[in-house]
Amino acid sequence: MSSRDHLGEHPTYVNPYTAEDVLSILREKHWLTADPSVEQTAWAERAAQLLGHYVEDRLGLANLLRLVFQYDAAEILQSPDAHTALSRYAARDVIRHLALLLLDPAPFTSDRFKEIVTELKEKLEVRSRDLFHPIRLSLAGRIGEGELDRIILLLDEAASLAFAVPVKSVRARILEFCSTLD
Repeated sequence: MSSRDHLGEHPTYVNPYTAEDVLSILREKHWLTADPSVEQTAWAERAAQLLGHYVEDRLGLANLLRLVFQYDAAEILQSPDAHTALSRYAARDVIRHLALLLLDPAPFTSDRFKEIVTELKEKLEVRSRDLFHPIRLSLAGRIGEGELDRIILLLDEAASLAFAVPVKSVRARILEFCSTLD
């Protein structure tokens, strides 16, 4: 558990971010240009709850939200972090198996994410960063810690909403990533 996870579970910690903070960032970045729908407002509230524990300021929140709205596999694969992550043990196997699992059109929920991680662990016998860095790189666009898992959990719901910038679902992202990989 990271220190940020611990902060999020501490009974005296109060998440300072709300749906309005998220919606304000979306407007500033032109990811939302109309008045938000009820569904977009609910998504913004969920985003604030999931991401607020991981950021120290509003800029940090905007940087995490950018990962939802901006995804370009070709650009991602040019980064030094991508080269490092893909050179690790079993990274390409993780991505290939993840892609196969994501071909199933079932909604990508927290429970489904846990099932996929469990299946990858059992099938490929990989753990820790050898497992999570390729997942996070291919779906969130960078390697990192648990905040990226929360980004991944926001993608499918955001993709189903009419934002000014279309959001790519987990399935669309893994297909783009794999088609660009080799």
